[in-house]
Amino acid sequence: MTPLFLRLLLVPCLAAPLLAQPARTVRDTTRTDTLHTIRVEGRRDDLTRIARSASQGYVGRRDLQSRPLTREGEVLEAVPGVILTQHSGDGKANQIFLRGFNLDHGTDFNVSLEGMPLNMPTHGHGQGYMDLNFLTPEFVDHVEYTLGNYYAETGDFGAAGAARLSLVRDLATPLVRIESGAFGFHRGVLGASVTRGRSTWLIGGEAKGYDGPWQLKQQLGKGSGLARWSWRGAHDDISVLGMAYVNDWRASDQIPQRAVDERLISRFGQVDSTLGGTMRRASLSATWTHQRGSTGWHVTGYGVRQRFGLFSNFTYFLDNTGAGDQFRQSDERTIAGASAEWRRFVTTGRVSHTLRVGSQLRVDDIDNGLFRSERRVVTDTVRADAVAQQSAAAYTSLETRWTPQLRSVLGVRGDAYRFDVTSNNSRNSGRRSQALAQPKVTLAYAPSDRLETYLSAGLGFHSNDARGTVIRVDPVSGDAADRVDPLVRSRGAELGMRLSPTPTWRSTLALWTLRLDSELLFVGDAGTTEPQGASRRTGVTLANFWRTTPSLTLDADVSLTRARFADLPRGANFVPGALPDVIAAGVTWEPPRGRFFGAVRLRHFGRMPLIEDNSVRGRATTLGNASLGWRAGQARVMLSLLNVLDSRASDIQYFYASRLGGEPSDGVNDIHFHPAEPRQVRVSVSYGW
Repeated sequence: MTPLFLRLLLVPCLAAPLLAQPARTVRDTTRTDTLHTIRVEGRRDDLTRIARSASQGYVGRRDLQSRPLTREGEVLEAVPGVILTQHSGDGKANQIFLRGFNLDHGTDFNVSLEGMPLNMPTHGHGQGYMDLNFLTPEFVDHVEYTLGNYYAETGDFGAAGAARLSLVRDLATPLVRIESGAFGFHRGVLGASVTRGRSTWLIGGEAKGYDGPWQLKQQLGKGSGLARWSWRGAHDDISVLGMAYVNDWRASDQIPQRAVDERLISRFGQVDSTLGGTMRRASLSATWTHQRGSTGWHVTGYGVRQRFGLFSNFTYFLDNTGAGDQFRQSDERTIAGASAEWRRFVTTGRVSHTLRVGSQLRVDDIDNGLFRSERRVVTDTVRADAVAQQSAAAYTSLETRWTPQLRSVLGVRGDAYRFDVTSNNSRNSGRRSQALAQPKVTLAYAPSDRLETYLSAGLGFHSNDARGTVIRVDPVSGDAADRVDPLVRSRGAELGMRLSPTPTWRSTLALWTLRLDSELLFVGDAGTTEPQGASRRTGVTLANFWRTTPSLTLDADVSLTRARFADLPRGANFVPGALPDVIAAGVTWEPPRGRFFGAVRLRHFGRMPLIEDNSVRGRATTLGNASLGWRAGQARVMLSLLNVLDSRASDIQYFYASRLGGEPSDGVNDIHFHPAEPRQVRVSVSYGW
């Protein structure tokens, strides 16, 4: 570790003791275990005079529980404007859309679990690869989200926003859930906790199998488990969490539209029948929270070991007319990291201040590679690399309450990165390092108890793949290659408001803009993300949550975005895959003492440009899910109907050249899509959920 890294890590230890803001309690039942303790049950909570922007929120376990889910990652769709889809087998990370980004598998959206970062830099499949398939939704306690780059604690991949997931620490009763459904879906979840004195032990696990509607059964086999020990004292809180996950699957990737139109394959068919992947993950993390009076600490340490392997073929026979274009991507890494935050709350006269100082350290030891293959047999090595990547950050923010109505939040963050790449081609080996600072500012004014307005601005960044920062020679063509900057800056601003027209109605409105110095885009014929030119986005997000009666809840989120490349001429500057509009809405019926309950959810994303001149556009997608259940005490029986209208929509759409047998050697430009799964029924029986 360089002296710069040590200085960044030691900043909070050299600062004056920090202050922790005293807990403010909102009337709900699920606790958010952060130093600024806020009790939340869901989006019903009033965060006026608490949140730092209109685009910050909390979603608790009860609200997550009411959502019929197709995939594990859809817990993030509780974040306004977020859409998750899939373009391969269900063991692969989801596609994510937010604020006019096709985020591929996580670029520019920072996600963490219990303090462990989930975005993988310099990943074998794509920069920022973020896989949520190891989650068991029943063990998710709450989701905290912040959209935009105005928050000092958020670093790499956080330009569009961040989400922090927390797991339960105990279960009121043992949890048993068994699910079964169409296309070979079956799933079982078990969990239980025991409390003795101040200590609680929690253990849980999940097994899942799914073939899907695909002509090639995906034969997905997932197993995951967790064990947690936690201890609560008068001033201290300690948790140790261990997790393990395995998954194997066969995949039907996106397919060319012409092959379906010409009836060469069905919508649920495939061109290459030997695709699929494996994933192995194990982690151990520990947290310590200390709070005494107006001072507090929150410290996290973690270690992660994971292995990833994926066979893909997006262009079929374009590059190799005989053996085909199948390739294997691999990524094996060990991650170690720690973070510390120190807070202090002080009052000077009528003005109060909350000071936060924190540091974050992460080290990735990576071995990844790209290989040509035929029917899952590796035939050639394109490149293989060993990467040592280190990052360290220090941040501070000062929130000042000037009057009961007026607040300001001033922050600054510094990040430093070091890359050391050893490639099978020595010309692509090397070292790079870079550091940058990012100021943040928010002004909040609350003219009444039911309204608060915000003006926020800040700088952020995402890192580039370490291999691209030192590259000299294209590993395929042998031509000279241009290096990319290690860190890419983003600039964002937002004008927003938070309104509570009634005690049970919450609305937020945000008008925002964001500029990236370099866009990360998924490139279909390469199967990875690549840096493109600068881009700018402007948009508006409206989120609403209304509990009309104790039994009935309505929510509706609308996000509209305009995304353009900054350096291309008008009319040829559309950002491929950028969604112009996203709508998510739902109705939840859950009488406090009734036997029956149910929910209906709708999500829609509009037509989007697939190439820069907007001459090819993807189709809009509208999907609905519904559930109806019956309960008696802790026992529940629930029926879920997914894709209620049996929409022939697409989860993902790209436009690029590929070649089928007998087609011209330079291929055919075409839309390639992955269909949304057809209507299907799932039934679950549970106790304690």
